[in-house]
Amino acid sequence: MFHVLVVEEDVGLCHQMVQALIDSGYEVEMAFNAQEATNKIERNNYDLILTQLSSAQVDGYHILKKAKGRNKTTIIIVTTDTEKSHTAFEAINRGAHGFIEKPFSSAQLILEAKEALEKRSLSYDLDYLRHQQDTIYEPENIVGESPQLKACLSTSLKVAKTDFTILLTGETGVGKELIAGLIHYTSLRKSKPFIKVNCAALPETLLESELFGHEKGAFTGAINQRIGRFEQANGGSLFLDEIGDMSLRTQAKVLRAIERKEFERVGGGRTIKVDLRFITASNKNLAKEVQEGNFREDLFYRLNVVSIRTPPLRERKEDIIPLADYFLRKCCNDLKKTCRSFSPEAHKYMLDYHWPGNIRELRNMVERAALFSDGEIIGMDGFSAGETPPRPEERREKGIISSLEGMTLKEAERALMVNALEKNNWVQKDAAKLLGISKRVMNYKIKMHGIQNQRWRRGK
Repeated sequence: MFHVLVVEEDVGLCHQMVQALIDSGYEVEMAFNAQEATNKIERNNYDLILTQLSSAQVDGYHILKKAKGRNKTTIIIVTTDTEKSHTAFEAINRGAHGFIEKPFSSAQLILEAKEALEKRSLSYDLDYLRHQQDTIYEPENIVGESPQLKACLSTSLKVAKTDFTILLTGETGVGKELIAGLIHYTSLRKSKPFIKVNCAALPETLLESELFGHEKGAFTGAINQRIGRFEQANGGSLFLDEIGDMSLRTQAKVLRAIERKEFERVGGGRTIKVDLRFITASNKNLAKEVQEGNFREDLFYRLNVVSIRTPPLRERKEDIIPLADYFLRKCCNDLKKTCRSFSPEAHKYMLDYHWPGNIRELRNMVERAALFSDGEIIGMDGFSAGETPPRPEERREKGIISSLEGMTLKEAERALMVNALEKNNWVQKDAAKLLGISKRVMNYKIKMHGIQNQRWRRGK
């Protein structure tokens, strides 16, 4: 979920902008003056900041400077009155992404935000190609020495030089995306784009457009032509994560595109040919999904040319402490803290625990412990922010709250929300699915109950 800050002294307009962004799935904060905005920027990392250029209460140039000094990847879009739009070019010269003239509609605001964030995502892939970011996809940079992980990496490196379609299997949170990146960046296509799509994160109507693009006027809201992920990945690799969540209708179109290496944009009649390598992943048993009629058999065999299983964390206990140490160093560096290691009790707890959420859960627990610990050594109190943590066997057996006796309706709802989030490692879409509600309702309830998690604040 992208983290957005809106800086606008007009209270009514500010609330209108914030609501439009929340409705579109963003995590949003607001500020009504420059000082309030500066305080927020110093405490948080934002993916996008929408700010007035200049007014009595807001100095957009100052906010631009502070935000870029804090995080150079933050996108800044300035809003300005029509008669002052010529001054916006100075903001662009100083690092702003673009500007919007007032008055503007909610649809225009969302379009500008979405396009800006999409361009940033594409620039990340280009940065990898130009070696401007850490080469995290090198085998030596993957933490772990267990035989199970080494076998997974060995198979991945063997098939990387081929163009075989690869299916990565394994539970949620085991690092399938990392393995996909390793395969691409050690392949013959490493100088070409590596494009990722989470098939579970988008509804069917949007996923088709995301994959294949659409023509202007193809459907309501399609005010511009859109280039899809298949086109963006041309020459490189397309990673389709959680492909088991794709509808049968979309599966049929993906099968055709994989077999023929061609497709048409939504609402278009021109056939577009592409040359790309497919890497897919699923935490579901696709063979079982085929038997139950939820996944196409022909697509399954097309994807399952080479299958690589990423082992869960409980099967490679020797990797737990090195991974925890790695996350601790990274987190303490981000938080500017001095914690260096874990106590023997904390080590034993981590080694005994079952880790149903795998690496994602481990990272979340370490980040929380680092946040609430003040000393150099993190003990058991750090794992639970001052509360006595349950034993591993107790956490394994804990399910949805069995008794809500004595709680108000509001307290019971909040408890169920937190329980669902914890069971799904604070991944909101997964918790929403468990509770049987939409992602939008989930986001609204989280804000209503004031539920927070450190990773959300960093836009993860």
